[in-house]
Amino acid sequence: MALEQTDGGPISVETGEAEKEKTDWIGEIKSISLLLLAVLAFHSLVAKPFYIPSVSMMPGLLVGDRLIVSKYAYGWSWVSPTFHILPRLQGRLFGSLPERGDVVILTPKDQSSDYIKRVIGLPGDTIELRGGQVFLNNVAVEQEVQPDLAIPVDANSPCGDNEFPGMRTTDAKGTMVCNVPILRETLPNGVSYDVIDMGQRYDVDEIEPVVVPEGHVYLMGDNRDQSADSRVSSALGGLGGPIPWENVGGRAEFITFSLDGSTGWNPLSWIGSFRSGRAGTSLRPARNELKPVSAAKPSPATAN
Repeated sequence: MALEQTDGGPISVETGEAEKEKTDWIGEIKSISLLLLAVLAFHSLVAKPFYIPSVSMMPGLLVGDRLIVSKYAYGWSWVSPTFHILPRLQGRLFGSLPERGDVVILTPKDQSSDYIKRVIGLPGDTIELRGGQVFLNNVAVEQEVQPDLAIPVDANSPCGDNEFPGMRTTDAKGTMVCNVPILRETLPNGVSYDVIDMGQRYDVDEIEPVVVPEGHVYLMGDNRDQSADSRVSSALGGLGGPIPWENVGGRAEFITFSLDGSTGWNPLSWIGSFRSGRAGTSLRPARNELKPVSAAKPSPATAN
């Protein structure tokens, strides 16, 4: 509506169109920026999603698993922000050490990518491996043979001969599965979890005693023959021994969902790619009553 001046005074004249409101682009940008900052703050300080890209934590974690990691479990350090942009300072804010058996995400000493491993040793512990069996402070960590685990073969778990030689087969229903040998390992604090050990590998199964320094933790993958962890040198992509506790970014809590790798461009394929029975699986290790520690590990032939 517009006003026109006449001899009798101003009168209103309909223009036939409403004035258009202008978009407040500065306000929109501020709103979006605040939302992004809130998401980054939540991911950095509270919890963040994490994707499993490798077989190093099988059998508990499969390639394609999505999980939630709590960022506050051990306090905060330079590694806590979603993007590792802070200088690598020592120590933690409101810090506490992980417990033996916790599954944690971490950033290696000389890398920027995130790893996921299990805490085996704490400051002051002596870690040694003899024939693949962990010795903690010169005492053998208990290992019990479990039945082979049949993991369904899919695009994310192909059970190739380079990783699981000779273990691909079909079950009674005709389903292609990967039969992997399982050992149940129990740490001195009663924490139990399953590991895969397919036989003797001298590069990772025979480790001279290592004393975990103050403010450090010793980490291993559950797939013992295929994990670049504290047993493996940095030159080979491993952690190169114990890592500083400020490099630990959080604790793995539970699986949100898991994909078998069959997703394509067609949205109809997305539902069929979800693996059943994995959503909601807790990653906090079970605690058992303490049992006598075995003197020796069964031979690989028995474990199979």
